[in-house]
Amino acid sequence: MAIKSRALLRMLLVPAAVALAACSTQATTDTAGTAPAQAEGRHPVSGLEVTDLTVTSGGQVHRFRVEVAATPQDQARGLMFRTAMGADEGMIFPLQQVRMASFWMRNTVIPLDIIFIGPDNRILNIAAMTTPYSEEPIPSIAPAKAVLEINGGRAEQLGIAPGDLVEW
Repeated sequence: MAIKSRALLRMLLVPAAVALAACSTQATTDTAGTAPAQAEGRHPVSGLEVTDLTVTSGGQVHRFRVEVAATPQDQARGLMFRTAMGADEGMIFPLQQVRMASFWMRNTVIPLDIIFIGPDNRILNIAAMTTPYSEEPIPSIAPAKAVLEINGGRAEQLGIAPGDLVEW
């Protein structure tokens, strides 16, 4: 009898749990299919802190809202599995110590510009339009303090180049 009662209870609770899950809030997307950064300072897809970042290039200041991949776990995941990102969005990877850095595109769906930033906050080098899903290492040309990822081709579009100043 107790087994039948448990089975009946499970039959009643599972649909209730599904109904509750269907009522949970979901991040909305804009017309480009990207989830916009929320005002609270957290990205609706990753849950990471979002901060302002600027790149000063040839007297022009380019403004981005970037997710901060601060922990080793966040950095390991990066932008994997994302299918879209806003034109002025990106992800910053502050490194725990200045070092030679190398990235890859494993499980990364969209092409990226990978921008290596030196200890003086100047761009060291840019790996432009990286190949989605590639496991080829993409290295910095000198020790880096951070790495910035933005949409592939965006650096060229904006005239961002090595030597430009990055601040966040």
